[in-house]
Amino acid sequence: MTTAIIVAAGKSERMGAGTDKAFLSLVNKPVVAWSLLAFERCPEIDKIVLVVRKDQLFACKAVVQMFGISKMHKIVAGGSKRQDSVMAGMEACDLDTRLVVVHDGARPLVTSDMIAEVVKTAKRTGAATIGKRLTDTVKFVEKGTTVVKTIDRDKLWAVQTPQAFTIKTLRNAYRSLPEGAVVTDDCQAVELSGETVRIVESNKPNLKITTVEDLQVAGALLK
Repeated sequence: MTTAIIVAAGKSERMGAGTDKAFLSLVNKPVVAWSLLAFERCPEIDKIVLVVRKDQLFACKAVVQMFGISKMHKIVAGGSKRQDSVMAGMEACDLDTRLVVVHDGARPLVTSDMIAEVVKTAKRTGAATIGKRLTDTVKFVEKGTTVVKTIDRDKLWAVQTPQAFTIKTLRNAYRSLPEGAVVTDDCQAVELSGETVRIVESNKPNLKITTVEDLQVAGALLK
């Protein structure tokens, strides 16, 4: 069984105090609904676990009913850090889950095809993520705004979500993290545990909404 864990429990600090970007209106749906529908339509996904802020549990149930998300397994409260929310999502997975697909609920442009490709790769290799090659010139700045050097971009990729793993691999990765360690995505935890991650290349728009400007761009792309 393959279970999607959609994480939407962030503080949305760059959107302003008290704002939950997962429930901002994007064209004609809440931001998180776009991701839910993409996973609902993907044949590679059997069940969905949605991880949200504790104060949004009731609102999420209403969204799930409104948009007919039949694969929804559980809606659970997240933690103070993203990795805590992912672990809460894994705890809520059905016991038959063998593969988990973690996705940021703030990435509404994800498609069922993207999800399917990542799942298929993870089934073969154990760990996979969507990503794209960097095309901008990259500068290393150690302090302030002074450039120290230019980084060779030929070996650099921008990694996004969805990211898929055998549930055993991801659980072991998080359990083996040193106390107090913070990772910026699930692949980093898996890498630190010594496992190999494969990248599925995609050049389709897949931005993460963190600012009002991002919301406007996503809206234009979805119209």
